[in-house]
Amino acid sequence: MPVLSSYDYALLRVMPSVERGECVNVGVILFCRTRQFLEALIALDERRVLALDPDLDLEVLREHLETISLICEGKEEGGPIARLTLSERFHWLVAPRSAIIQTSVVHSGLCSDPATALQHLVNTMVKPHSAKTARA
Repeated sequence: MPVLSSYDYALLRVMPSVERGECVNVGVILFCRTRQFLEALIALDERRVLALDPDLDLEVLREHLETISLICEGKEEGGPIARLTLSERFHWLVAPRSAIIQTSVVHSGLCSDPATALQHLVNTMVKPHSAKTARA
């Protein structure tokens, strides 16, 4: 039986108008301390985001989402936050903020492979139902 490890995750959400409170899930950040794993997986559905705000600058949004991935990976291009420890990076990324890109509350789970758990979360929590059924 595979050894299970605990992990924490948060959904990445785009909320073009904070005042309206409407959002679209666009990715997941998953942190597994025991496996030294921190990764963000982005699945931006531009059509859904533009339905909330047709004037949203998608290029800027993509750049900011890419920066989240760079911070998770500890890449120099991620700036000073990318030089923090895995735990510090995760907690910085999931801290509450009033911005276009926000995170959900942090949830926990158990897995034998964090990368597989991350993909499962994106498939079930981010991708539209029509995309999931089309693959089946």
